[in-house]
Amino acid sequence: MTAAAAAAHITEPSDEPDIGKLGMWVFLASEVLFFGGLFVAYLYGRTHWPQGFAAASRHTDVVLGTANTAILLTSSAVVALAVACAQEEHQRRRTSRLLALTAALGLAFIAIKGVEWHAEWRDGLVPGPAFALAVPGAQQFFALYFVMTGLHAVHMIVGVATLGILARGRPRASRVEVAALYWHFVDLVWIFLYPLLYLVERHG
Repeated sequence: MTAAAAAAHITEPSDEPDIGKLGMWVFLASEVLFFGGLFVAYLYGRTHWPQGFAAASRHTDVVLGTANTAILLTSSAVVALAVACAQEEHQRRRTSRLLALTAALGLAFIAIKGVEWHAEWRDGLVPGPAFALAVPGAQQFFALYFVMTGLHAVHMIVGVATLGILARGRPRASRVEVAALYWHFVDLVWIFLYPLLYLVERHG
């Protein structure tokens, strides 16, 4: 191998340190701590006002929540396929389409969540003086509900914007992997939120 060939080999993207992925893991670790605090607050409320949390949960729209869960699970599968295509030279043309589809599914999730929030506002379920439920703890449940789902929606918007930008070109596989890692984290957070917010003693 000549000196020029060796230098070219060293500077190939595949041989560069994967700083982007490392940075994303560090960021996600901080996000775990952030959402972990909210889950601890939920656990406190759930143990102190079990009847209020159960009653409030029965006023969430489990159909829309389940539909959004299915959408996010599908989007995770699609973005994983995008990563696989990005790593294969002859499949890279499909990467942009798959990223665009993932972003579209994210937009569908946000739109459905907006419909759900509007219905809850109309029904007087936004915490405040006009809160509709008199059960102790119900207002605390919906306070956490709006904070958790609102923050999750913000993360969704960031993910949709990132995937949309990547879908406009032919992104490197490493960048697709970093974006997919973030997207999987956002989906994982929702997998925890779904049963905590929608399925609390739903049978009661």
